[in-house]
Amino acid sequence: MTRAGTGKTYASAFAMRELGFKRVLFLVHRVTLAKQAKKSFENVFDKKVTMGLVGAGFYEYEKDYVFATVETLNRDTHLFQYQPNAFDCIILDEAHHSSNNIYTKVINYFNPKLFLGMTATPDKRDDNQEGKNIYEIFHYQIAHEIRLQQAMEDNLLCPFHYFGISEVVSLDDKTLQAAKLTDEEFNQLTSDERVRHVIEQSEYYGYSGDRVRGLIFCSRVKECEELSRKFNTLGYRTIALSGADNEEKRQEAFERLAMDEADATEEMQPLDYIFSRDILNEGVDIVEVNQVIMLRPTQSPIVFIQQLGRGLRKAPGKEYVVILDFIGNYNNNFMIPVALSGDRSYNADVIRKYVISGNSTIPGASTVHFDEISKDKIFKSIDKIKGMKTLIKESYVSLKNRLGRVPLLYDFYENQEIDPLVIIKEYKTYYAFMQAMEKDKYKNSLNEQEKLTLEYLSKTILSGVRPDELAILSQLLYRDHIGVADFIKEYQKTYGIKISTSQVNEAIQVLQGHFVSKEAEYQKFRQIDILENDQSGMIRRLKSYTERLAHIQFYTQVEDIIKVGIARYKDKYFPGRIVDSPFVLYEKYSRRDVSLLMNCGKDLSSIMYGMKRIEDDVFIFITYHKEESQDEKNYVDGKPDYADAFEDDLIFKWDSQIGKGLDSSYMKDVLEAERKHLLVKKSDAETSFYYMGQFTVVEARNARKEDNRGRMQPITKVTMKMQHPVREDLLRYLQSNITA
Repeated sequence: MTRAGTGKTYASAFAMRELGFKRVLFLVHRVTLAKQAKKSFENVFDKKVTMGLVGAGFYEYEKDYVFATVETLNRDTHLFQYQPNAFDCIILDEAHHSSNNIYTKVINYFNPKLFLGMTATPDKRDDNQEGKNIYEIFHYQIAHEIRLQQAMEDNLLCPFHYFGISEVVSLDDKTLQAAKLTDEEFNQLTSDERVRHVIEQSEYYGYSGDRVRGLIFCSRVKECEELSRKFNTLGYRTIALSGADNEEKRQEAFERLAMDEADATEEMQPLDYIFSRDILNEGVDIVEVNQVIMLRPTQSPIVFIQQLGRGLRKAPGKEYVVILDFIGNYNNNFMIPVALSGDRSYNADVIRKYVISGNSTIPGASTVHFDEISKDKIFKSIDKIKGMKTLIKESYVSLKNRLGRVPLLYDFYENQEIDPLVIIKEYKTYYAFMQAMEKDKYKNSLNEQEKLTLEYLSKTILSGVRPDELAILSQLLYRDHIGVADFIKEYQKTYGIKISTSQVNEAIQVLQGHFVSKEAEYQKFRQIDILENDQSGMIRRLKSYTERLAHIQFYTQVEDIIKVGIARYKDKYFPGRIVDSPFVLYEKYSRRDVSLLMNCGKDLSSIMYGMKRIEDDVFIFITYHKEESQDEKNYVDGKPDYADAFEDDLIFKWDSQIGKGLDSSYMKDVLEAERKHLLVKKSDAETSFYYMGQFTVVEARNARKEDNRGRMQPITKVTMKMQHPVREDLLRYLQSNITA
């Protein structure tokens, strides 16, 4: 499974040469692809084997290597030219089609030593239907998988420069997906203003090579036809292709797009652009394409990469391909950074981070740029991601098909699918999600205490912000008890971090259900009955927990939570951990996380607002872009529009809470704390804060500010200096005027 343009055909040719197969069938769904594949194989084998075509008037059955269309070979007249064991290997190009009936007949007839399937898009919407799962057809054996980022890193593809540009059309994606548009809506898509905008941007961003050879993807066929007509009246040479066009017309258009000006004749003139809806998504090999324009909403990361991939093939004289994506007011805009980054976690923070620093996550010479309005539209889409349960279910089906079994939560993490925390946010426990997906299979298989235990552990330790509780639970999976002293040694050996007896006791308290914000919550979760810490210095499993662990369903779920939590800690927090601090620079933490990491004994997030002093540490929580008041008041929900901002990468200006002067106990808590921490989030749409590190107070002075009643009240204006310069991309993100 590899991205478009990475050389699947050549890879299969080299494989056949290495394996020494004498007779090979290469099966495709269009004759142009058969011809292209034959040419590639000839380049590898020279004349060491004979090669021929079957289909479109060619019937070279007896050749060593046969390149055939499935439509032709599906007919008995052609199929029965061969014995079932005639070929050593059968290669299925665009193998995601192999579940179609027309392929099934051919596949079931032959009995080769090897079936080799090649595809860039193995996951399809009908994979959950019987007989449609591509992974199952190939017995869940994946010989090799390469994604866009790895292909770019390995220099297999042409570098691309992606530009996200604001769209002038005001239609939303729901309107564009409708079967019919009103005349007014259609006129927006094909207006002179839009045509001018697209042409201006395409000329501004340019292309690599002697002339433009571009593909333009639209949302509907009529739009393609009308835009092509308007481009042509302005002097461009374009054509619109659709499913109604025959193979001959398509092939001629491809040749005209690829040809040089010097080769033009009266009968055959070059093309600048081909417009299409979706027929160019796969199986089109025009290596000369140097510009791809997207004039439609992104409906899925798969289709986005398919269309982008049309320009990623290398060609002489082509240094890079320009991708112009016109971004409108679409709900699915968040899928653009998902597709470009290759990150399928659907974690909003991860997606935001990519939009902030796209260039740093694309290997090689490729670049990603969004204009400010496009960024705004993407961030709004991220803040309001809709249909998350649908995305989770699609990810589950895809992963289940790939693995050939019901996936566990850790499988999502290991295979870089949807973030386990996203699943838990929607369903509270993975068991509840599995009940929703598998229905009767998991009906009433856990009792209420077991469900309650999973809910508490999922809520409290799954994120992996620290390993303390996870390490204890991991030990108690396999033994009834462990000495605190032995645990401390084991912990230090595993994580290279010292842990005190008091910290172990804090972790035990957490695992006894104490880490809650309200008494009612404690009364609910105190029944989880996991462990106790006895007078002899032993951490012991409670009898009821031991009995529950004997229940394989419950044991599996607990073990799964532990595996995910420890993996997250090792990958996300452990590498960047600061000495003598539980926090990692620029990672995100909720107020609940801060309560846990500071061993508060319970969740203090409900009383942890702008400032919180915890023993010798003080935490300042900042929302960089605060909500605007709806009633013309200066302050919203107790959050005044303070002048909180970075002056540069070291200096941060902060206004205290109103009514808190320099001599107030509030300010003394700030100024006298031994360690001062700053946590910042961009807007209220984000639920957690970036940890910006520790700071020192350079200056603190009295000032006054008017409250909602028009009275002047004391405040303190504080100038902070960060211990570490703030990372450039994060600072740029926070300072930009984009708000949710």
